[in-house]
Amino acid sequence: MNVRESELPGIGQKVEVITKNHDKISIILHDDGRKELYYFDENDHEECLASVEFNDEEARQISAILGGMTYKPKALESVEVALDGLVIEWFKAESHAPAVSRTIGDLEIKKHYNVQIIAIVKKNRQKQLSPGIDTVIEEGDTLVISGERSGLKKLVREQLTARIS
Repeated sequence: MNVRESELPGIGQKVEVITKNHDKISIILHDDGRKELYYFDENDHEECLASVEFNDEEARQISAILGGMTYKPKALESVEVALDGLVIEWFKAESHAPAVSRTIGDLEIKKHYNVQIIAIVKKNRQKQLSPGIDTVIEEGDTLVISGERSGLKKLVREQLTARIS
C-alpha cells in the first residue's frame, strides 16, 4: 500500500492511498472535523467515481469497523487466545509528562508497571524497534506498549500524562 499525505492550507490534510490491488482513494481531513472520502476509477486515477462526506462521529465509527473493532475475523480469534489478556496500545508522551527526558531504564517500566515498550515512533516518524533501557523518551514520542491493561493504564496515568504545576 502506498500512502501520501499533504497539507491543504486553510482546509486541513489530504491523504491519498493506493492499495495493493491498485485501487485509489483520497481522504480529506478538514480542520472543522469533517472527513471526505473519494474513490477513483481503477484505470484512471484522476477520475473520481464516488465520494462520501462524514462528520467526526461517523468517521470514527467507520474507522472502528474497518479496524475490526466490531467484527473479528476468524483468523484473529486464535491470536487473542494466544495473547491471553495481553494488549498492545499506542500512547503519546505528553508535554510536561514525568517520563519526558528520562530513559526507559530510569523509569523501571518493566519492574513498576509489568509492561514492555516494544517500539517508539519519534515525532520525525523515525521508528525504534525494541528500544533499550538507555532510550530517552521525548515529548511527542508515540510509545507502543504491550502488557496487561491495568499496567498500561497505570503507566499512562503516572508517567505519560502531563503534570502542570
